[in-house]
Amino acid sequence: MSFRFNDTMSNKVKVGYVQMPCVEDKAVNILRVEDHLLTLVRKGARIICLQELFSTLYFCNSEDHDNFLLAEPLPGNTTEHFGRIAREHDIVIILSLFEKRATGLYHNTAAIIDTDGSLLGIYRKSHIPDDPGFHEKFYFSPGDTGYKVFKTKYASIGILICWDQWFPEAARITSLMGAEIIFYPAAIGWDMNEKNAKLNEEQLRAWKIIQQSHAIANGIHVVAVNRTGIEARTNFWGSSFACNPFGTPVYESPADKEDYPVFELDLSLTGYYRTTWPFLRDRRIDTYETVLKRFHD
Repeated sequence: MSFRFNDTMSNKVKVGYVQMPCVEDKAVNILRVEDHLLTLVRKGARIICLQELFSTLYFCNSEDHDNFLLAEPLPGNTTEHFGRIAREHDIVIILSLFEKRATGLYHNTAAIIDTDGSLLGIYRKSHIPDDPGFHEKFYFSPGDTGYKVFKTKYASIGILICWDQWFPEAARITSLMGAEIIFYPAAIGWDMNEKNAKLNEEQLRAWKIIQQSHAIANGIHVVAVNRTGIEARTNFWGSSFACNPFGTPVYESPADKEDYPVFELDLSLTGYYRTTWPFLRDRRIDTYETVLKRFHD
């Protein structure tokens, strides 16, 4: 006789995101996002995630001190603006912003707005990249919030930001803290100077696989929200997606088009997958000490 887990306590939530190209005018980006948010609300979305640094162009493609003028305090005008929208429509909004914490101290930060319009909390990006076209170490201090889970009206959600998505430790810790969904706001794409199509395809495939693997290893839903469009030397590859707790896509966006979908996630599936594939049960935490070292010499 075969065993099949049956969880009758279905816990479904409609989730939406905004994948779009950005322009130089911050006010225009915010107005476009607001318009998309209202469309998502009409489609029934309850939790909505925006892409990384949604209100501006991706300024990290160069090292320019003038770009620090784009930063803003948290809470601030943007969180208050979207707080009013969240309160009016009973939704949760995940905002990715350039935070000015103090003069000379800046972070890449996600702000979580709950349904009452309040700033439920923030997560500061932990892993900061420094690659051609992605000079984030010039702008951002590494986050010091630690990994966090936010108990919103509709679900307990974890937020990790772009470069964080390549690190299994971050996803594991966020899952162990009780996240039912991990959201990854992102800004990632191809270098316009890279003419090797096979390499470009490999990068995109790896980006999807690593996040699907986090869903599988931890038995939770993952939602990755990327930007699209060409900015400076980067062709942002869009391809935002959501997958279930075994990595199966629930929804996938195109690479080169604006997209703002709504899809339903059944959070009770975590119970099914974690029981059928009991990775958490079989973890050997007594053998993992070496992972705390930079390298095992």
